[in-house]
Amino acid sequence: MSGRDLFCQPRRIRRGAALTLVFAGVLATGAATGSFDGSGRNGASAREGAHAPAGHRDDVVDAAAEAAADGKSPVEAAERAVSRSGDRWGAVYSRGEYEEFEDALDGQYTGVGLWARRERDGRIEVTRVQAGSPARTAGIRKGDRLRSVDGHSVDGRPVTEVVSLLRGDATDASAGTTVALGLERDGRAWNETLRRARLSTDSVTVRELADGVSVIKVDAFTKGSGDLVRTAVAAAEPDAGIVLDLRGNSGGLVTEAVTTASAFLDGGLVATYDVDGDQRALHADPGGDTTRPLVALVDGGTMSAAELLTGALQDRGRAVVVGSRTFGKGSVQMPSRLPGGSVAELTVGHYRTPSGRSVDGRGLTPDVEAEAGALKRAETMLSGLGDAS
Repeated sequence: MSGRDLFCQPRRIRRGAALTLVFAGVLATGAATGSFDGSGRNGASAREGAHAPAGHRDDVVDAAAEAAADGKSPVEAAERAVSRSGDRWGAVYSRGEYEEFEDALDGQYTGVGLWARRERDGRIEVTRVQAGSPARTAGIRKGDRLRSVDGHSVDGRPVTEVVSLLRGDATDASAGTTVALGLERDGRAWNETLRRARLSTDSVTVRELADGVSVIKVDAFTKGSGDLVRTAVAAAEPDAGIVLDLRGNSGGLVTEAVTTASAFLDGGLVATYDVDGDQRALHADPGGDTTRPLVALVDGGTMSAAELLTGALQDRGRAVVVGSRTFGKGSVQMPSRLPGGSVAELTVGHYRTPSGRSVDGRGLTPDVEAEAGALKRAETMLSGLGDAS
């Protein structure tokens, strides 16, 4: 097992105008956004056993090879084969798309450095501007309204479509290409033309609350994120509690999720999984902090490798889980190379938590249900955990 992207949340909605990615965090959005509107995040209906038989990998590869031999598109042939197979999480990428996907897993993306969300009235609001990005250089701020991208109004559009426009997916935009933004602040409208750049994602952020509690927010399990979490735990106030915020985390590199688990566990089982019926296991490294009070925050956007981590901490009694039921994506994908350098990522099995629970189609139920005010509830729980210790 390479551990590179077995439990990543896919990805493809359609081909054509854009490569649309269904990640619920920085990994997904890259150039633009860290949140979906409600319909985008949970748009796919979760169900048990939503993976095709193991032999469908051969069918997909054969279909692509036959199409290439006939002078047709191997990618389109592979997509049809995936659709027929019933593999809900299967996805097919061209060479360039897969390279872009791998860059995202490595914590890199091409964009302008904006995060945004859609408000209830359909307006798109900037929620964060990355330091050192073209957007920050242009003076764009949190709270600004994004009105248009390259002349296309974005009001009422799903955030995923706004992301696609900002990235320039329809035109295979790269670093150095320009994008024209229409913006508004305090009733004043203006336009900015930015040059896209190669940027690094900030998948792990840390802040300290007034009572010394550290909030470690993990947006996605990109390369190096596990070590960043371990560093944050080591640097936290002695004996102070930690909130591990996994809300909106759609997964990423399973090795990074296991490394994150290792920050809080002294070795032991993190998850089991099967690949075409072959049972395997994932274990934490020894030496983690097992005494510090810990609360994990989750919601409906907590998916895949983030659910794997949550299940391990919950089953092993290491964390109190607060929030709402997680998404329920517990299947395993592996890549298969196709003619011309394209790649099919196909489902080969499922994983289970240390106690044997299946996540796929079910999600994980938090120990304490909370939506509004979840962080405050987590602080209250930490106070009780600290008193108990």
